[in-house]
Amino acid sequence: MAYLWRKPPFRSLFYLEWVLLGIAFLSALSVLIPHPRHYLFVPPWFRLAGILCIAALGLMGLWLPINSSSKLLPRIYIIGGLLLSWLAIAFLGRGERIFPTLLLIVVIRACLLFSWTGRIATAVVACCSFFAVQVMALMRISFLGVPLARSLPPGLRRLPPEVLRRVWFGLVFNSALLFALVLAFVLLLVGALLAEYQSKAKLAQANRRLREYALQIEDRAALQERNRIAREIHDSVGHYLTAQSIQLENTFLFLEKNPVKAATHLEQARQLNKEALINIRSSVASLRKNTFPERSLTALLKQLVDDFELNTNIKVIRQLDLTSSLPERVSIALYRIVQEALTNVAKHAQASKIILHLTQSDEQVLLSIQDNGCGFDLHNNSTGFGLQGIQERAAALQGKLSIVSEPNKGCQINLSVPLSSSPI
Repeated sequence: MAYLWRKPPFRSLFYLEWVLLGIAFLSALSVLIPHPRHYLFVPPWFRLAGILCIAALGLMGLWLPINSSSKLLPRIYIIGGLLLSWLAIAFLGRGERIFPTLLLIVVIRACLLFSWTGRIATAVVACCSFFAVQVMALMRISFLGVPLARSLPPGLRRLPPEVLRRVWFGLVFNSALLFALVLAFVLLLVGALLAEYQSKAKLAQANRRLREYALQIEDRAALQERNRIAREIHDSVGHYLTAQSIQLENTFLFLEKNPVKAATHLEQARQLNKEALINIRSSVASLRKNTFPERSLTALLKQLVDDFELNTNIKVIRQLDLTSSLPERVSIALYRIVQEALTNVAKHAQASKIILHLTQSDEQVLLSIQDNGCGFDLHNNSTGFGLQGIQERAAALQGKLSIVSEPNKGCQINLSVPLSSSPI
């Protein structure tokens, strides 16, 4: 069995209940004030019992059996609240003042415990109870000798009985109708607050699940990437090392009998070693994804360009002018775009020089990559994975990308990324 301590998100309703309890207490304490024209007499111990009933109703609000496994307990809780409300006016009277506030408290708690069927049923019972008290006051019926309402003022007693009856019945009917409208308003208001809270709770739960799914997808993608790199090392680097081992064995066999042939095998082993080293660097570079939080984009790009020049013998003229640190997602995307562009140049462009510009202003970041390679026809190009990846990353940053290329005239990639709307 679980109870809810009255904390947010029900804090506003909790405060509203205590305001209503304060009104009921003030009405109850007014019975204690002696007045020569006080028409309602209440014995002292009745006063204490009525105030204790109101206090007990208020203390009940500190715990609510919202998550109770028993369906009977919330009903007993609400019936207990209604019973304490009846006892309060039975001991104190003042049904026209005290009873409505106590019934509103019970209805608010019913909204937290029941669905709409239970809420409406509780509201109907409360409305009927209020109307019954009004009728009993009209008929001068009292509990334990305490009248439910004050006696009629002397001015109204002078009216004819039929007129007085019509006036009194009109007041009772209007009071009951007004109380019914107040109950309907409370039901709709509390229902709207609870619906908003439930929507926020469902949204928070959906966001939590979405984050969990995202982490699972990220872990699965990382595992797939590791498997891909493992296959790449096995198929490429492993092949080179196996072939190199064979060439070294041949070198050892022909070293004394045929030095020329041994030298040939040694040269082949040396070439295989270079190719294996290039593949190892490529595989290791793909694993170095944790450098972004620790190093600036400028430092990463300098290291990338230095490695590119060392492996390809292609000269890169660079101009990196970043005045401040960029959002991490923007830095990662720009780094990947430059990395993919350099890879495309090394694979397809047959270039000897690349010009790399990266500048930053208050509103945007400008990236330009130009080579003097063979170029290609944009209209006849099928857009491989490299250029497609660049376009997707640029679109994710809400950037403007343009690619200018013609056969035998090289290629130039221009990208502008707005800093104000770039996702962080």
